[in-house]
Amino acid sequence: MLLPRPASKKDPMHAIIQTGGKQYRVAAGDTIRVEKLPFDVGTTLDFPNVLAVFKDGEMLSEAQLGNAKVVATVTGADRSKKIVVFKFKRKKQYKRTIGHRQHYTELKVNEIVA
Repeated sequence: MLLPRPASKKDPMHAIIQTGGKQYRVAAGDTIRVEKLPFDVGTTLDFPNVLAVFKDGEMLSEAQLGNAKVVATVTGADRSKKIVVFKFKRKKQYKRTIGHRQHYTELKVNEIVA
């Protein structure tokens, strides 16, 4: 079970959404990086797969989550910093270095509709 961060006065409502096989805690105005999505910059997206919504520290019930969604706008798409993968086997002179850069889509959360 996910444990929510305590709500602050600046952040009275937040939600937990699922996209790309991962879960993200979002609030209105947040900018998040998710797995690559096939949309252009400026596209408005609806995320209907809302797992939980917290309003003023209280979690909304399952009945209220039925029509909940998160509205976000695509603000960019790029590749993250390179991660170096180094493999070796001792005493065998086996060394391999490869790098990997993961594609991501940057989203700006506009609102949480609950």
